[in-house]
Amino acid sequence: MIDSSQQRVAEVRAFNRFYTALLGLLEADHLHLPYTLTEARVLFELGQVEQVDLLEVRQRLGLDAGYLTRLVTKLGQAGLVERERSAADARRQVVRLTGTGRETYRELSRRSSEQIGELLGRLPEPSQQRLLAAMGTVREALGDPRAGGDEPQPGDEAQRGAAVRLRAPAPGDLGWVVSRNGALYAAEYGWNEDYEALVLRIVADYAEHRDPAREAAWIAELDGVPVGCVFCVRAGEPDTAKLRLLLVEPSARGLGVGGRLVDECVRFATEVGYRRMVLWTNDVLTSARRIYTRAGFELVDAEKHHSFGYDLVGETWSRPLGGAR
Repeated sequence: MIDSSQQRVAEVRAFNRFYTALLGLLEADHLHLPYTLTEARVLFELGQVEQVDLLEVRQRLGLDAGYLTRLVTKLGQAGLVERERSAADARRQVVRLTGTGRETYRELSRRSSEQIGELLGRLPEPSQQRLLAAMGTVREALGDPRAGGDEPQPGDEAQRGAAVRLRAPAPGDLGWVVSRNGALYAAEYGWNEDYEALVLRIVADYAEHRDPAREAAWIAELDGVPVGCVFCVRAGEPDTAKLRLLLVEPSARGLGVGGRLVDECVRFATEVGYRRMVLWTNDVLTSARRIYTRAGFELVDAEKHHSFGYDLVGETWSRPLGGAR
């Protein structure tokens, strides 16, 4: 009988074979341009910055030093990249795209987006969301430093982030908040229906008892589709607001949506006269915790609890509002 650890290894290896085969199919006619998949990866990496240390490119892409040098030389001969010795350390080289290289990068990016769009288009919307959530979980679990963050990215991603608008909930949106919280936290963290029940109670209480002068909610929308939400409600003390139910869809992560939602919540609470804002979260929600830290919140209390099917560490965060200290 195969033990559980061997079974897990076998499942990871099976996934690797499947995904490698999928990439091979994409590479077979790679975007109708005369570049291999690895050459395209190098161009994509260089397209994100003005210039970068060659060693950093090698570390990011996991390529052999000699192989990367040959690739860069080939791309240089094609007029796509140029390199020079680092001004800070003559033993190292920096590399950048030429004007032609940047045009090629933009065309690659456009065709790649079309290709992935066609791939996703074969899936219904719920399957797309599950796929994106699972991909984010894999990246974060395996330590990708660029996974799960909410900082706007250069280029096309920054333009998409600017297209996101925040608005008040419309009819049907509160049901969406409950549904997406339940589905995403089940997919990404394995939380059971107890969490969805908690969200349902919070949303129902807001819908029934909301004080419009002191409480509000926002839906983040991209291309006419909800991609995030947050709520500002009264806490136990008259001068304290509570931030609740921050959520960003996997398809909108990396666009700065979470930060914008939190900032809007803080702005509203300040304008209507609250002097302090608090929130409750769990230590496993690392991406959300980074957003809260950037928004000026500080961890003030932590307590172990068993909820949603797991042993967790609940955290209370707080920040002053306006001139309060």
